[in-house]
Amino acid sequence: MSRTPRLLRLLLVAALSLSGIHLAVAAPRLNIQITGGVEAAQPIAVVPFGVSEGLIPPVDVAAIVSADLARTGKFRPMPTRDMLDMPSRHEDVDLRDWSLLGVNNLVIGRVEADSVGFRVSVSLYDVFRGNELTSETLISTKNGMRATAHRIADLVYEKLTGQKGVASTRIAYITSTGSGDGLRVTLRVADADGYNPQTIVSSGEPIMSPAWSPDGRRLAYVSFENKRPAIYVQELSSGRRELVASYPGINGSPAFSPDGVRLAMTLSKDGNPEIYTLNMLSRELVRLTDHYAIDTEPAWSPDGRSIIFTSDRGGSPQIYRMSASGGAAQRISIDGDYNGRASYAPDGSSVAMVTRINGSFRIAVLDTQRGITRLLSSGNLDESPSFAPNGSMVIYATIHGGRGVLAAASVEGGGGQRLSQDSGQVREPAWSPFMR
Repeated sequence: MSRTPRLLRLLLVAALSLSGIHLAVAAPRLNIQITGGVEAAQPIAVVPFGVSEGLIPPVDVAAIVSADLARTGKFRPMPTRDMLDMPSRHEDVDLRDWSLLGVNNLVIGRVEADSVGFRVSVSLYDVFRGNELTSETLISTKNGMRATAHRIADLVYEKLTGQKGVASTRIAYITSTGSGDGLRVTLRVADADGYNPQTIVSSGEPIMSPAWSPDGRRLAYVSFENKRPAIYVQELSSGRRELVASYPGINGSPAFSPDGVRLAMTLSKDGNPEIYTLNMLSRELVRLTDHYAIDTEPAWSPDGRSIIFTSDRGGSPQIYRMSASGGAAQRISIDGDYNGRASYAPDGSSVAMVTRINGSFRIAVLDTQRGITRLLSSGNLDESPSFAPNGSMVIYATIHGGRGVLAAASVEGGGGQRLSQDSGQVREPAWSPFMR
């Protein structure tokens, strides 16, 4: 049977997924909407931070901390209007009052002037045990105050959950506006809360499949800027980029190995879509699969020993696993007639993937040890799942109000968020690793 129709279909899907010159200009901010229930979330009070007389901080630190904690789905911040008192110093705290309000934990702080800009102090309390859990002082410039607030949120999150927080991480995503000759497609990076968006690449042709390097300093992506797909790797700080794959046919689905040395990808240069790895140092290209089916969308296990990928070798798209050096592949997705676009959780215990349920595409998490699949989303066209670096949430693309937006859901259930920009479509998110 001819492979041409299937290859063309794959390329068409790639193009529809919606390339590049580095631009250091700001982009429209992603808007955040909290979604989902928070019945199991812990009640916490983040009191508006005290401010030295005459000082005007550039941002409301407490509001940012509160929003960061709410987005995780694990905390339910008390509205400011319900607070009976607003202490900003340790000596002003009476934990008995907060206990009566049913609050588990209390966060207070102050913003004062410093030679660098600002000195921000914060204290976290266990209300029911009646003790202070931690106290920190952070120095911040004016432009760094949002980042300081995210650091405080991560400090609180880690102290209360034992898990690193992700408020200080970033997300990469693709946006598109217009159509035809007016089409503008961009690859952007923003803070995890949608602020500080920066355009990394902009083009009148499709861009797709952004993938972070493990140190968070580079992005690999597919660009159609020369009217055919090619894979680039770009440094975020300098904008310097490198063309790493531009073979005849498909060049797609780049994925960095955990050590950052190799890049897995899908190439059809030999006539059929197969999984390859490219050593970024030696430029050695190794073919891992050799099958008549379409093999695509590779993703590395956290230990770098295996690769999962999507293949229709069994008659329908499913997730398979093989050694990172190639060899026999084992199917790991069991339920459903369509499973694809998988990525590993940071601890390797599960994978997020797109699954088809009654004609709708949803995001699911597959426990790779027990073979149990659990749905995370409820849309009709949800795609491109990506784990947060602490494994607590999955970000994905979906349709809301007829527009492409991003959404995030807690892996444990509960709260989530929806992100959209002021205009255009947003798709293909990739959550950054923790910065090294």
